[in-house]
Amino acid sequence: MSNLSDLIEEFIKGLLDDNDPEHVEIQRNELANYFNCVPSQINYVIDTRFSPEKGYYVESRRGGGGYIKICRIRFDKDKNKDHYTMHVIGGMGKSLSQYHCQIFIRNFLEYEIITEREARIMEAATSDKILKFLPTVERDKVRASLLRNMLTSLLTQRGD
Repeated sequence: MSNLSDLIEEFIKGLLDDNDPEHVEIQRNELANYFNCVPSQINYVIDTRFSPEKGYYVESRRGGGGYIKICRIRFDKDKNKDHYTMHVIGGMGKSLSQYHCQIFIRNFLEYEIITEREARIMEAATSDKILKFLPTVERDKVRASLLRNMLTSLLTQRGD
């Protein structure tokens, strides 16, 4: 049996599939009433299951007519991969856990921005095995910097 968070996630993904494939707007309180849960449960699902590294962009507006807009990031292979890559690099943040770093790398591989070989090298270079001599906070900062620099270097090389 699925837990409530799984049900909410599947419901939202269903809305994305049924409606406009690019985005869906939901009312947090209405969704909480529908699932008979507290609104913070909806926030939890959105924060943990609809993040940029998982292929989603979320924006919200608070107040009387407030809403949560969830956009599925679609990658069109015919569009400029470098633009997409630079957009992701810019939004990556200054710190990355090994888990989130691997998600980014797998997404770049899936979108054919990097090769399998490049992905394996990036995963090895950003793993906790290599960075274990650093405190966790510093490790995550170094990991983000390493990934950002590797991707930027690949973009520069492909532009030559």
